[in-house]
Amino acid sequence: MSEDARNDATENATHGHVPVMCDRMVELVGVGVTSDNAPSVPVIIDGTLGAGGHSEAFLSSFSDAIVIGLDRDPHALEEATERLAPFGDRFVPYRTRFDGITEAIEDLIALDRIPAEVRETGLSALFFDLGVSSMQLDQAERGFAYRVDAPLDMRMDPRLSLTAAEILNTYSHGDLARILKTYGDERFAGKIASAVLREREKEPFTTSARLVELLYATIPAATRRTGGHPAKRTFQALRIEVNAELEALENVLPLAASWTHVGGVNVYMSYQSLEDKIVKSAFSDLTTSQTPAGLPMELPGTEPEFEMITRRAEKATEKEIEENSRAAPVRVRAARRVSDRGKHGFPL
Repeated sequence: MSEDARNDATENATHGHVPVMCDRMVELVGVGVTSDNAPSVPVIIDGTLGAGGHSEAFLSSFSDAIVIGLDRDPHALEEATERLAPFGDRFVPYRTRFDGITEAIEDLIALDRIPAEVRETGLSALFFDLGVSSMQLDQAERGFAYRVDAPLDMRMDPRLSLTAAEILNTYSHGDLARILKTYGDERFAGKIASAVLREREKEPFTTSARLVELLYATIPAATRRTGGHPAKRTFQALRIEVNAELEALENVLPLAASWTHVGGVNVYMSYQSLEDKIVKSAFSDLTTSQTPAGLPMELPGTEPEFEMITRRAEKATEKEIEENSRAAPVRVRAARRVSDRGKHGFPL
């Protein structure tokens, strides 16, 4: 087989998308699925289904498990459901933002898609591959990518009303500079915000090419030569604002922890520092004893709820980055539930 034919075969087999650190994610999720407390039918939530690559690996690796695939993007759900159809009832798709876990579980129990015992047993693993999916980046008309001219949309869920164009055309200078600085770590946030306000007075922003042109003109040449593509940080900031991504992450961390049975795991893949800081902070709280400082022993009921599986944030290997460039920025953190402290049944 020629190299081109092999590449085409790989592309078709993966629907054009290679899941990041797939083997390691299977290993981490497996800690919960194979734990002593796992029910006879372990349930895994893939909170960011995307193209379904990680879910496919979980279903293939754990023959008794059910995977609930959550995604707010109807296109992703449709394509992943088609991809995972060979697994039959063991794959259960559900359309929601990933912090809609409880509603999803209740609806799926009512529809008899998952066992009602999940309310009592909890979940064996909750997995989140954060940020924009490779599928969304590859769909030019969605407006996520800055290398092609497309409508300034960036909505993961088309039911949302806010678009990137609306942000650029309506936000005040202060609000625009704030999101560029906070969500994009953009050094020239104020300068870019001023340029946007000037340009939108001439004509509203509608497509990405005009915004990219503005960014090239606004960001100093020396920075453009060394700081990566000048649009990367602005596009990231707009996407996070449109989809309230950090709000969803802050909401889901305690929910995911509360739905996890003892021995079960929570796994998060972050692609930018803000996400990773939020996950790191939440895991620090979950893995810290509540015994007051200075006491010679840990008081009953104050032990940590979770323990870390990963040491610091794990990164992709050089080999994987070479084979899959989208793995370069990933940071993985995983924790296992070790105590029922503070738990009074799963959330209903």
